[in-house]
Amino acid sequence: MKGVAARLHVGARIRHALWVGEIVPGQRLVEQDLADRLEVTRSSVREALLDLASDDLVELVPNRGARIRVVSVEEAVQITECRSALERLCARKAAERVTPEQRAALAEVGEQLRTAVAEGALEAYSTLNRRLHDLIIEFSGQAVARRQLERLNTQMVRFQFRLAMRPGRPQESLPQLLAIVDAVGSGDPDAADKAAEAQLAGVIAQLRASDPPAALSGW
Repeated sequence: MKGVAARLHVGARIRHALWVGEIVPGQRLVEQDLADRLEVTRSSVREALLDLASDDLVELVPNRGARIRVVSVEEAVQITECRSALERLCARKAAERVTPEQRAALAEVGEQLRTAVAEGALEAYSTLNRRLHDLIIEFSGQAVARRQLERLNTQMVRFQFRLAMRPGRPQESLPQLLAIVDAVGSGDPDAADKAAEAQLAGVIAQLRASDPPAALSGW
């Protein structure tokens, strides 16, 4: 694999590894090791790391290489506060524009979320949570907000996974997510705004109660 495809492949693999906990904040990323593991050239790895650095996911340290950037709890709270403002806007816009097909798509995700919580399928729940947010953003038609949220969410990926895996968290957040589904689906912008605000406020409360970061893995 070469060129742009290789660069995108490396970036996607690093993002996924961070999401599932194979690599963690603070961990060094060695170009040659990544090139060997992912079967690409070092130049492709270097370009991918530059892309990740532009998203504030990777930190490039002079004379020491690259490492996953550490996001403090306080910074994560501030990122989530910014997300809240943008996601509330998207929820309002989505409620104003929602079509029957979009309403059905949201309802389906809502049912899948209920099933995941009932079955204790935490990884599925985490994926569906992100899917719901992505749909709301897509249905809002707010392209500028979407670009900004993609960048903010990239920095929050590890926190999001850890919170979703916390015992009792899915049961707590499920009603908040379903309230967003109901408000957007019913075409009520004010209710959608309030539901999105409440859900992100819950995330902030959980972040403030976060455990210390886990030890580095050997990915």
